[in-house]
Parts: sequence; C-alpha cells; structure tokens
Amino acid sequence: MIIDVGKFAEQERPFWQELEDRLRKLEEASSTEVSFEDAQRTHYLYERASADLAKIQTFSAEPELRRYLDALVARAYGELHSGARRDRSRSLLAWFFGTWPRTFRQHGGAFAMALGVTLVGAAFGWFALELDPEAREILMPFDQLLVDPSQRVAHEERATQDPLRGMQATFSAHLMQNNIRVSLLALALGITCGLGTIVLLFYNGVILGAVALDYVRAGETRFLMGWLLPHGVVEIPAMLMAGQAGLVLAAAVLGRGSRGRLSGRLREGSRDLFSLAGGVAILLVWAGIVEAFLSQYHEPVLPYSLKIAFGLMELCALVGFLSFSGRGAQKSAARKGSE
Repeated sequence: MIIDVGKFAEQERPFWQELEDRLRKLEEASSTEVSFEDAQRTHYLYERASADLAKIQTFSAEPELRRYLDALVARAYGELHSGARRDRSRSLLAWFFGTWPRTFRQHGGAFAMALGVTLVGAAFGWFALELDPEAREILMPFDQLLVDPSQRVAHEERATQDPLRGMQATFSAHLMQNNIRVSLLALALGITCGLGTIVLLFYNGVILGAVALDYVRAGETRFLMGWLLPHGVVEIPAMLMAGQAGLVLAAAVLGRGSRGRLSGRLREGSRDLFSLAGGVAILLVWAGIVEAFLSQYHEPVLPYSLKIAFGLMELCALVGFLSFSGRGAQKSAARKGSE
C-alpha cells in the first residue's frame, strides 16, 4: 500500500494528540470514574492509532514517527488493561468493605432470628444432656466429642508430638470444604420456606449446647474456651449468616408484602444472597486457617489465655466491621438522594 506519509501524519495527528491527552488524564487521576462514552472514545482512538502504526510499519524512512506511534500504542494498551484491573480490584474492595456489611445490616432481622433459633437449640442441648447424661451419643454424633473431656484434655496437654505436623494445610482445606458445604446447605434450605434452615440451625445449636455443658461440668471450661474461641467466634457467625441468607431466601419464596411473581422476587433478592454467601465463604476460610494452625494447639504449646484473648479480639473486630463498615458511603448516598 502506497500512502503520502506527510499528509497521512497531518491528517491523523489530531487523533493521536487526543489519545495522548486522554491517557494523561487517566494517569493523573486514576481513581476517578470514567463514563462509558469516554471509555468508548479512548478505545476507539487506541484502535485507530494501532491501525495507523500498522500502516507505516514498512516505511523505513520514518523511524521517528514509527517509534512515536509504537510508544503511544503501548502506553494506551497498558493504561486500558491496567485500568480494567484497577476497576475490578476497586469493585472487589467496594463489595468487601461496603456492600457485604450493608447487606448484612439490611437483613438484621433475619440474622437475629437465626441467632435466636441457634440459642434455643443450644439451650435444648444443654438441658437435655443435664437431664439425661446417657444421651451424649445422640446429641454429639462425633467420635472426638464422645471422649471424656478430662481424659481428652489430659491427653492433649501431655502430647509430645504435633498431631497435625505437615498436615495443617490439608486439615484446614478439609475444614473449609466441610463448613462451606454445610453453610450453603443452610442457605439452600431456605427454598423450603425456611423450615429446613431453621431445623439445621437448631441442630447445630443442640450440638453446641451439649458440648459446652459436657466440658463445663467436667471442670474444663478454660480448655473449652481456648479450643473454641479462636475459630468459633468466626465460624459460628458465618453459620448464622448462612442461616440469615436462608431466611432471606425463604422470605422471597413466601413473598410477604410483595405481589410480584416468584421468579421476579428471587431475581430481586439474588444479589443479597450472593453477597451474604460470599461473606460466609470468606469467614469460613479464615476460620479453617485459624482452627488448623492455632485452635488445635493447647498448653503448654500455647497458653489458653493467649488463645482466648485472640478469639475475643477477633470477635470485637468482626462485630465492629459488620456494624460500621460502609456506613460512610451509605450516608453519602442518602444525602445525594435527598438533594
């Protein structure tokens, strides 16, 4: 293809200059939002500059022009693609620090109900074991929990070898997988109008109450707190949040206060369900790591007071995060809406 390079450059230079100006603005103010029209125009200019570079590649007499366009196209490519990555990163951070805690607070009633059902189950497990000590095998269907608490504590504290040596990552992954599966089940059972979710929450509460009484009655309260608090203060709220999501799903199925069709109600609530489920997954990943690398180590390896303090700090951080994170953006949006 034969072209007049001088005329070609004169004709295309305004577009190159516009692309330069747009790239400069993106580089100087990378945190500002870019409208769809601006992004579309920038992409068009990038494609046009790329086509121009291809046209003059064979003109050895214009090395400076080729170098200029080559640098401009590379700069535009880098900015456009790094901008997309920044947008995704900002979206993820905005969800974590804003959308998730706001969604949790928006459905606070469902969380309170999940908590209430679990506490009722815990009370039932506690008093059932108090009235009938022989019911341990029914109330605590895990072999590890059927061992006499004092014997288990003595065995754990006398252990000279690390029972999880070299297996922490595998054990942690197993815990994450199992806990996430149970939590997703609690969410999915919301489709039963919430009955399945309530039964599962109640059952988990029964196990928790029975285990608590078993160790307290044996005089091993300190061991119990040091064992459960580090991961439990995250794992239990995660399970309650899964129950919260299940009850939100149940409300959509029942359609209280809404005359829309079921498909529309489910579609409308899907964003909140996915947000809560994502938060549950993050909490359970953290709980799995803590349980494998901290909770399973007892005195004299790790002092119970240290583990209890760590668990209480986790609990305070989680309560503070879910209670206050994202409120600034929420108030700002409310002010803009009222103007």
